[in-house]
Amino acid sequence: MEVLFPFLGGLGLFLLGMMLLSGGLVGFGGDVLKGALARFTGTPTKAFVSGALATAVVQSSSATTVTMIGFVSAGLITFTQAIGVLIGASLGNTATGWIVASLGLKVDLGFYTLPLIGVGALMKLMLKGRSAELGLALAGFGLLFVGLDTLQDGMQQLAGLFNLASLPSGGLGAQLLTLLIGLALAGVLQSSTAAIALTLTALHTQAIHFEQAAALVVGAAIGTTLTGALVTIGGTLHARRTALAYVLFNAAAGLLAMALLPVLFWVIAWLRTHAGLDAGATSLAAFHTLFIALGVALVLPWVAQFARLVEKLLPDKADSADALTQRLDDSLLSIPAVALEAAQRAMEQLTLRLLEAYRGLLEGPASRPTAAQLQDLAQALETIYRFVGRTELRPTDQGAAARRIAQLHALDHMMRFRLRLEDLQRAGPRLDKPDYQWALKQSGQILELTQRGLLTQGLPALLPELQVHAEALSAESRQRRHALLEDASAPTADVLAQTDTYRWLERTGHHLWRIAHYLCQEPRQAE
Repeated sequence: MEVLFPFLGGLGLFLLGMMLLSGGLVGFGGDVLKGALARFTGTPTKAFVSGALATAVVQSSSATTVTMIGFVSAGLITFTQAIGVLIGASLGNTATGWIVASLGLKVDLGFYTLPLIGVGALMKLMLKGRSAELGLALAGFGLLFVGLDTLQDGMQQLAGLFNLASLPSGGLGAQLLTLLIGLALAGVLQSSTAAIALTLTALHTQAIHFEQAAALVVGAAIGTTLTGALVTIGGTLHARRTALAYVLFNAAAGLLAMALLPVLFWVIAWLRTHAGLDAGATSLAAFHTLFIALGVALVLPWVAQFARLVEKLLPDKADSADALTQRLDDSLLSIPAVALEAAQRAMEQLTLRLLEAYRGLLEGPASRPTAAQLQDLAQALETIYRFVGRTELRPTDQGAAARRIAQLHALDHMMRFRLRLEDLQRAGPRLDKPDYQWALKQSGQILELTQRGLLTQGLPALLPELQVHAEALSAESRQRRHALLEDASAPTADVLAQTDTYRWLERTGHHLWRIAHYLCQEPRQAE
């Protein structure tokens, strides 16, 4: 108990500190960083630098990865750019090792950071908004070093009972076994940072040899990707591709490190002699950065080819039922702007599919969509509706709230429009009669304008013309219905069928105009 309790407690405090620090930093400056990531990813090199800096600042490669999934899903950046950011995130993730090795293990900061925990907790309780998130980060920073101090004590006592350094070392088999232990450790702790901090502490207390620690770090770097891969099972195509790219990169960097261990050890020894690098934990942090940097040098020049490989391994099934909603990953829900942008693009694609179905119904029985196709559209509409409704909005984000209201209005009209298509597909009127040609012409113009606007991104400019045609169709429909009802000589059944058809065409045109209207709404303009 005297050995196990400090060890587990220190590890738990460190993990808790990392979670609070990362969560607080993301909450405090996450929006700025996300905006910077979206802007500064034009080339693979810029994307790499952005990912490295963002991860080093927020101390979380997971936060960067989730953001990239969101950006790719929403179509804000390409998958190739996202890979550049992910590679940068792997390198930026090594910054924590340097902090632990150079500060946490060399200086007894646990006592001096205790006030940060108290100040941070008070800020979190008494303040709101970004100030509260900053308090959370301060508390996490202090807790991290308290955990490191406790972990060191526990590791020293553990080394007195179990000679971890006597575990197999030297030889490929022993190195691979140690690598697997590091991989499992990162998987169990759900954090490569915690696994690496544990390894750094063990090396600092001389519980293990440097060669063993190096293999453990390689295993931890690979193991951290497995958690993300498991989380994306059942997720969207973009989430799975991003996770696979992260796994493949870290695995390639890890295998390269194992193949070049003698060379890397020689470089570390040279740095100790000629660059003043300290032995022990600092050398291990340098080793971690070095082999990830080798992986970067190997993959970064070939990012486009690497992206195509991942896309080939996970192809896009464009004709599948869920193709319309594949951008809507649950990881986006906590990033309102990105989530709503992803929903917007999915709605635009779904509107185009609805227009194609409408065109088929207007052209005649031979072109009509099947009941299964209309049901797929209904399922996609329901998925988008649930996604928009679950998007997390901040109370002060009035722009995002207004945009979500506009999207919900558009979805309401889309659902009503689809129901009318289903009515016509199932038992609709014959539209080839001369009496309907004027209405079909107006409906066709509304359809063409909406489709052209969506395909060319020029829908706002076409909206006034759409409104003119929709209102003209409505006015003419009312006039003709009134004339039919006043004609006492016409058979009642024919009159009712014809007026109902006029009303059907009028309402479909109205729904298309309102769909276009709400899809055009900017966040600040939505009603």
